[in-house]
Amino acid sequence: MKYAMVIRESLSAIQSSFRSIFKERDDEIRGALLGIVSGEHVLFLGPPGTAKTYLAHTICKSIEGGTFYYYLLTRFTTPDEIFGPLSLKALEQDEFRRNIEGCLPTAHIALLDEIFKANSSILNSLLTILNERKFHNGKNILDIPLLSVFGASNELPEEDENLEALYDRFLLRYSVDYIQDEKNFFEYLTGSSDGFTPSTTLSIQDVNALREEAQKLPVDPDVLNSILALRKELRSVEISISDRRWKKILHVLKVAAAANGDTSVNRTMLPLLQHMLWTVPDQREQIRKRILDVAVSGGINAYQLGNEVSDFDKISRSVQYSYDPSQKLPQTVACKNCNNRFGTVWDLVRHSEKNPSHMYYTNSNWQTYNATDTLRSLGIKPNTIDHSKYKMLIREYNEILEKKNRLKQSLETETADLKNNLNQNIWISRRDVDEILLRHEEKIKDLYAIEEKMADIEKNIECRYKS
Repeated sequence: MKYAMVIRESLSAIQSSFRSIFKERDDEIRGALLGIVSGEHVLFLGPPGTAKTYLAHTICKSIEGGTFYYYLLTRFTTPDEIFGPLSLKALEQDEFRRNIEGCLPTAHIALLDEIFKANSSILNSLLTILNERKFHNGKNILDIPLLSVFGASNELPEEDENLEALYDRFLLRYSVDYIQDEKNFFEYLTGSSDGFTPSTTLSIQDVNALREEAQKLPVDPDVLNSILALRKELRSVEISISDRRWKKILHVLKVAAAANGDTSVNRTMLPLLQHMLWTVPDQREQIRKRILDVAVSGGINAYQLGNEVSDFDKISRSVQYSYDPSQKLPQTVACKNCNNRFGTVWDLVRHSEKNPSHMYYTNSNWQTYNATDTLRSLGIKPNTIDHSKYKMLIREYNEILEKKNRLKQSLETETADLKNNLNQNIWISRRDVDEILLRHEEKIKDLYAIEEKMADIEKNIECRYKS
């Protein structure tokens, strides 16, 4: 734990120093660092002149002894330019081998600009490097030191199976735009980032140790349930996420939690999913809203639950019941099986619904009957009713009640710790923290309204029987 706290402080210090230079790039800074420490690749999608290259290059300085490689790809880029020229000495010995020094296979961090301009002659070797951290150099298979590749592009890949496979390898995705806030833009204009170096660095040994520690971390059940629910929702709207990506996403959450000094992967890590699930930028905000909702109370939608309660209230009022539940019995009815005594029609009917085999009698008639015949003997006639509809309505009510109780329990459990846990999470932006806390407050208000509505429903005759 002590080691984890040192890593956490270092990462927090690096983020802080970068934010002073890179305006409106909080998510990109966190994503770049998380990509490095987790070993995943990062995509910056956006127009030229948004500091994508400079950010990736400068991030490399936060890794002690890290080497950086940069190349602007075109459709005519050859493998020699990326992986190194052929070795003439090796050719003299009839060997196909490249001089890789100073090229991608020797880098710790790389930025490939216009990544989707990569042609087929580069793609196969590039995919092997991204996936396996290996490079086939002639007869030799080399383990390469690559921590992370940053891809930059002005546009999404065209419909091409090979490019789609390349796109899928970039787990963390960020849509980078020009600076929006005037104050931030003014500070950018008047400031200088020349010669910027992070005040704190991480060693490659730190990164490797952190990844090993992350593998031991358990994942909270509600996190796994949230992931399953999100996967189902995305598939329902035809957003397809490969199984490989889901596996890698869980790995990233573990590394993020370990770097944060947590003992497990908890729900405060879920907002990171917003940077790993979208396929096209238009999906980002929709996915983000759902993920932030999941981070509060297990993702139970309080607004939707309130609508369910209102709909149930309307339907329940339209149901006719067999008897007037408030009607008093002209004399006490007793149960032969359990000796319970009943003074109202409702009490007797409810008991008989729970105990269909029980028989009843009155003080004036010691002969036993079922509940319906007992009521008839007292001159109380039932109305016509569809009992199956009634029971179905009660089951529906119980489902709503169970959902409401889960929402209440979850909100009560997390109220004390949510704000503190979010503020202590180095991977979550201030914007996301504020929005999650706001959603938490809104859900508490919604819960109060739901409970008041359900209390009103329970006062109605139709919903007294909820067993």
